Amino acid sequence: MIDVIVMPKLGFNMDEGKLVSWYKNEGEKIAKGEPLFSIETDKTSIDVEATRDGVVRKLFVEAGETIPVTLPIAILADAADDIASETEKAYALLGKGDGVPAAPVAAAPVSGASSASAAPAPASAAPVPAAASGGQPAKSGKDFDFDVIVIGGGPGGYVAAIKAAQSGKRTAIAEKENFGGVCLNRGCIPTKTLLRSVEALNAVKESAGFGVVGVDASGAGIDMKKVQERKGKVVKQLVVGVGALLKGNGVTALPGVGSILDPHRVKVGETSYSAEYIIIATGSAVKPLPVPADKGVELLTSDEALALTEIPDEITVIGGGVIGIEFAYFLAQAGAKVRVVEFLDRILPMVDEEITAQVTARLAGMGIEIHTGAKVTKITKDAVYFEKDGAEKKLAAQKVLVAVGRVPDTGGIDCAGLGIKTDRGAIVTDGALRTSVPNIFAVGDVNGKSMLAHTASMEGIVAVENICGHKKSMNYANIPSAVYIQPEIACVGLTEAQAREQHKQVKTGKFPLAANGKAKVAGEAAGLAKVIVDAEFGEILGVHLYCVHATDMIAEAVVAMNLESTAEEIAASVHPHPTVSEAVQEAVHAAIGKAVHFL
Repeated sequence: MIDVIVMPKLGFNMDEGKLVSWYKNEGEKIAKGEPLFSIETDKTSIDVEATRDGVVRKLFVEAGETIPVTLPIAILADAADDIASETEKAYALLGKGDGVPAAPVAAAPVSGASSASAAPAPASAAPVPAAASGGQPAKSGKDFDFDVIVIGGGPGGYVAAIKAAQSGKRTAIAEKENFGGVCLNRGCIPTKTLLRSVEALNAVKESAGFGVVGVDASGAGIDMKKVQERKGKVVKQLVVGVGALLKGNGVTALPGVGSILDPHRVKVGETSYSAEYIIIATGSAVKPLPVPADKGVELLTSDEALALTEIPDEITVIGGGVIGIEFAYFLAQAGAKVRVVEFLDRILPMVDEEITAQVTARLAGMGIEIHTGAKVTKITKDAVYFEKDGAEKKLAAQKVLVAVGRVPDTGGIDCAGLGIKTDRGAIVTDGALRTSVPNIFAVGDVNGKSMLAHTASMEGIVAVENICGHKKSMNYANIPSAVYIQPEIACVGLTEAQAREQHKQVKTGKFPLAANGKAKVAGEAAGLAKVIVDAEFGEILGVHLYCVHATDMIAEAVVAMNLESTAEEIAASVHPHPTVSEAVQEAVHAAIGKAVHFL
């Protein structure tokens, strides 16, 4: 009897699955109920068991490949069965050549086959270079200096180190500067500290509208030196806190640049340490602008912008993503004339277009000049030149902030020499965060999958779970994004345009913040809550918020989407009153019927 095994359809919206690993090789026998392979979807990861006894005669798909549902991935048959015809059909369906002949059947069962609880390496894993063992037998865990060494102390690295230590692993972490990485020292925390200062300034300016008297707001402004002092204190406290957490959990700190000598040895300073597992968490670097720039121009990156001690009279920001827009908002609110030049046709492309339009209008109302669909061609000492609609244009510029994103930083690690596969500078990892070298993992910006601090932290946890033998896979489907201007912006899942491309029928629900009581009380009634729902099954496909407290509220949507909650279930969940969170529930009501508090 010949059984053609196909990529199973595990959910109503599943149209493809990633084969994470095979638990049997071609030619091996398998018993009914034994795990045959594991797959990963945008919702879950699961082991698939054999439905009968037999022999794995042919594997058509390698670990790491993503295959549409119902396409063949393997043949399970008896030893004497002729599978030539079914093999030919399968290759035709997959669009592959006829490849190599089916493997001969093993004469006897293979002992020690992988079990469902194992976390096997990808099929494409590179062999460990000879230097790793020197021809000697492999070490056992107790023979290494550490069980786990983490290189990089950012949100991915330090969280991985803490979790590894909490799991009983002897753990060390190498960090060349301060714990917390870019996020804590030159990214998330410092920018939000600056933004908080302009929020306080606006509160002073608007205080009369709340009945506050005796305050002369006409002279209110920002003292950047004092802002920098406060920023420094906040960062220092958090850096010290991370160090204390590492120490309190028994993690050994190794100050200095970490480099990998071979798959089991890390050098920090002049000392080398051995480890059973290595986690690379070296983060990212500022992406340079690939256009000529006059040496006379004052060109800033986010690092220099965070260190400003004076607000410039005017500045041009190149890049309309999160970094560029947050800086544009801060500088404009602090008193600078700001211009934004964005290559794409709109700013903040991960946010739903309807909300982006509202944000753009709001920023323009603040005096921020926004040029989209504009390709920067050169920067002179006093102007930025760009092409738009086939014509060359220029903007006068005393200072230029380049905010076109970040790129993975391998930190000087010799990926090619170690056999670590990369793609466009990013380290390639599987769902378990394992690289092509089985005992080396990579988390955070260095793998380029989702360059966000909260993603890095979860990747660190998932990597450690797999090191500890627990089969876990990272889910990138429902990772939220947040923008900390006022009102705040937060989103998770698909935009309306993306949803309509990927799903047959889509419903949307919208609720304006002008109709929300708590937003009115806060004096921040601008904005919109928008929910995108699959019309047939009620699945939440995307949530986009532009409102006060949006970055805190988006977690509700993330949890709901991870649990595959339906719109009806969210609508039936009581939200406290008065809160801005009621806007989400109202938007869901609007998607499945009609909002209660808006006509």
